[in-house]
Amino acid sequence: MTGVAELSAIEAFLRRAPYLHTYELGDLDPREAGHTTWIARDPIDAVVLVYRGLATPTIVALADGEGDTAAAHALVAELAAGGELPRRFNAHLTPGVEAALAERYQLELLGHHRKMGLAARVAGEPGDGTGELIRLAPEHADEVARFYAASYPASYFEPANLVRGPYLALRDAGGIAAIAGVHVYSPALRVAALGNIATRPDARGRGLARRVTAALCRLLQAEIDVIGLNVRIDNAAAIACYRGIGFELRHSYDEWRAVAR
Repeated sequence: MTGVAELSAIEAFLRRAPYLHTYELGDLDPREAGHTTWIARDPIDAVVLVYRGLATPTIVALADGEGDTAAAHALVAELAAGGELPRRFNAHLTPGVEAALAERYQLELLGHHRKMGLAARVAGEPGDGTGELIRLAPEHADEVARFYAASYPASYFEPANLVRGPYLALRDAGGIAAIAGVHVYSPALRVAALGNIATRPDARGRGLARRVTAALCRLLQAEIDVIGLNVRIDNAAAIACYRGIGFELRHSYDEWRAVAR
């Protein structure tokens, strides 16, 4: 684990590309200190985050540019060779960095993704036309888990998510119709990454995901400067939805599942 001064240097490095590193910046929040291990050389040319706040650890190694990609590859290879990574983890990697794991881990590609960043403030007031919007709380955890099981089985939702940051839902006669939440939320670092955005299958096509996501952005932007999200590159409907709110496509990355050989 790096010390305080090193964390300051890591933050400065990550802020060079804030929409690439939104997750990592949010995980610098002191509330996440017990879940995070930061690894970087001195001087910093790449950063690897090991995040253990969910049931399966996540490794993040993202690079902006060819030189940074080579540095990230070298650092991940060094950690894998030294046995410093978990035996099983999910990974967010810049394309090409996964090769650093291939010798020692079985890799399963979970999808090609893009990072998106909110380019401008979302207009309107949080209460405009949102009578059925609710702020989710821990007591909603069972209902939310059932919603994701039916609407978004691949989501990374765990009940702890409802404590870490705001989740909004739209209800209709059938119950929860759409949810937008956050994977990362740090007013201290003024960054947030949206996640677990989904619509109940029979409620799709009504613009509910856009509405609940826009409402969440309006809620967040009072205290957050950098709002980003991740999206699969083959999810054209989601990309169109987010663009309609004001998000722009930024960086490419891949998600992997890794298991030690």
